[in-house]
Amino acid sequence: MAEENPHNCPRCGHTLPGDARICLECGVDLALFAMLADKAYLDGVSVPSTSVPSPEVLVPRIGQYLLQQGLLTQEKLDEALKRQAELAEQGERLLLGQTLVQMGFIDQDILDRVVTQQIIELHAALQETNRTLEERVRERTSELRHTLDRLTEISQIKANLISNISHELRTPLAHIKGYIELLAEEQLGPLSPEQGQAMDVIQRASQRLGGLIEDLIEFSTASREGLRIEMQDITLADLATDVIERSQEKAEKVGVSIHTEIESGLPPLRADPDRLSWVLFQLMDNGIKFTPSGGNVTFTAKQENKQVLISIQDTGIGIPTDRVKELFEPFHQLDASPTRRYGGTGLGLAFVKLILEAHGTVMRVESEEGEGSTFSFPLHIAHGSE
Repeated sequence: MAEENPHNCPRCGHTLPGDARICLECGVDLALFAMLADKAYLDGVSVPSTSVPSPEVLVPRIGQYLLQQGLLTQEKLDEALKRQAELAEQGERLLLGQTLVQMGFIDQDILDRVVTQQIIELHAALQETNRTLEERVRERTSELRHTLDRLTEISQIKANLISNISHELRTPLAHIKGYIELLAEEQLGPLSPEQGQAMDVIQRASQRLGGLIEDLIEFSTASREGLRIEMQDITLADLATDVIERSQEKAEKVGVSIHTEIESGLPPLRADPDRLSWVLFQLMDNGIKFTPSGGNVTFTAKQENKQVLISIQDTGIGIPTDRVKELFEPFHQLDASPTRRYGGTGLGLAFVKLILEAHGTVMRVESEEGEGSTFSFPLHIAHGSE
């Protein structure tokens, strides 16, 4: 028996039986769009403005659509719009389609078909918009990936360049230091008191230069290949004593006092002694360098559960809160001006960060400009010492 009340698909126009749910020609789910049509008829069609343009941009307004399809004249549309405005002033809100039906300019079947067709077109437009957005996301992701690869490549080139230059500087510096020692020991002839003092200055400068070169090589190698550490059980008090003794001479020269607050009976720690010693000396050295004469640098260590918290606190110039993160960027100085007061390569804290990360810990910085800074980090207690 043939189905009654055949109708056309609102999308492709294919003739369908009255009880059809899906158009076999174009695949449209007629029941779904009938439901959407009812909602659109009663409430209007809404689309999230954050993801796609408004429906009016994607598909024509219902009045324009009726004009385009030859189902309505401009005069009747103007009359319906005027009537809609009058009803709105009276507090009665009607959609344009409802107003057209009420005035007899179109029938309900035409309105339902037009609304359904607009929903289908809106759905297609949304799909196209989503495809466009997905394509843009893919393109942008590809661009970012390319940029990241390029930055990684540049970083590798920079690390290789630094390493190569540093290694090349070693040889001439070794010759310079050798002859400086010969001159200082007067093996090439006697020196006057003034010349002896000059040689002392040259020796200290060459030693500092050698240290900087070694730091460059060490950092570039660690950046490329990772940091090698040799973990063992260590006694922090002994390590701290050595670091403080090495820092004392510089502190006295600039008028800075060093204080220690190391809790007695601390258990052994699990760490690389050479690396940790370098970290502690670097932090002490920074504290002394950035503390004016008359200030203090305090080395503190205390046990907290299964860790020992180590802190180096100074009463120096402090760091602006919004610039703390810059401290650990390699080759970066907070004061990058040619007339900056404090020297350095900007590698110290960057290397400190690498070493601490290799120990499974992180640095915490607390600072207030003009009031001083505190650098602290926890280290694990050696197994069997809890």
